[in-house]
Amino acid sequence: MWHDHLECKPKPILADVLASSLAKMDVNLQFWRSEGQSFLRRLYHWVNILDPSGLLSSDDEIEKARSQLGNTGDLLSKDKVMDAWKLSLSSVHPDTGSTLPVIFRPPAFLPVASPLVIGSFLPHKGVKSALFWQFLLQSFSAGFNYANRNATSLKDNKVSLKQLVLIAGSVTYATCVGTLPQFVMTRYGLTSPSVQRFFRSVLPVPLSAFLSAFNVLVVRAEEYESGIQVFDSNGNAVGVSQKAGMKAVNETAVSRAVMIGTTAAVPNLLVGFLQRTRFGQRSPLVVAPFRHITTALVLGLMIPVSFSLFPQLGTIQKDKLEKELQAATSDGQLFYHRGL
Repeated sequence: MWHDHLECKPKPILADVLASSLAKMDVNLQFWRSEGQSFLRRLYHWVNILDPSGLLSSDDEIEKARSQLGNTGDLLSKDKVMDAWKLSLSSVHPDTGSTLPVIFRPPAFLPVASPLVIGSFLPHKGVKSALFWQFLLQSFSAGFNYANRNATSLKDNKVSLKQLVLIAGSVTYATCVGTLPQFVMTRYGLTSPSVQRFFRSVLPVPLSAFLSAFNVLVVRAEEYESGIQVFDSNGNAVGVSQKAGMKAVNETAVSRAVMIGTTAAVPNLLVGFLQRTRFGQRSPLVVAPFRHITTALVLGLMIPVSFSLFPQLGTIQKDKLEKELQAATSDGQLFYHRGL
């Protein structure tokens, strides 16, 4: 499917890029502008982009793929089109043009995050193990959120002292709050089955969703303060907008909350149903592996859904921007890179 679709679509995208020497949008954003304005289209592309086989590609192969996207003469082969777009979209940051660290590329999210998510949802016997898994999960989430942020307002790609404090604060707070249910049960010796069910199955759902959104909001807080770049319909940079930055971060926080919240809720519902069946009552040892497998499956399904909830190249009406930006363009709608 990807193969057939890219046979006809990338050429006009690249033609638009090459037609104007004033274009400032990265080729990845040009792709999302043409292909990412409907949820189903975005979902279709993310399912293909998240193929983990691309993680094995070297930096030289990624650079070669990017150069092919800028040379229409190399885009006659269908296989080259497919491979070049997948590598570019999954491996290169559209604001900096630099290759993302392997562990923080979108295709690495499932293989890295799934054991961390499963570990954080385990029925821990003590606080230390709960802290350990929460720390790993929140640390990876912070790293992924930072690596895939909008970086257009930064003069360089270096991590500032303020950003380090925000990341460390986010990880520390989220780790402690995420461990709170286990701490309460251990501290006060709560052994009632109904109480334990609440702290292990009910409370983690909204708590996990909140912490996922919180991680995004704090790690990418500088986008609220400094703003992000907005583009006109021709791909020209118009200026930097705090309001666009707020919209981009809020959308990403909502998408991450939906992903983790659903991943926490669905396995609990399925396990509860299994435990009420004859098979579940006769084979209680099956419940734990069933929970782990369903958690990994739900997470795998929710990742492309979460990434597709909002456009990668978002839009904002001109009258919702700062007054100086409204006066800088005649377009009624501007574009911004949402980040991931």
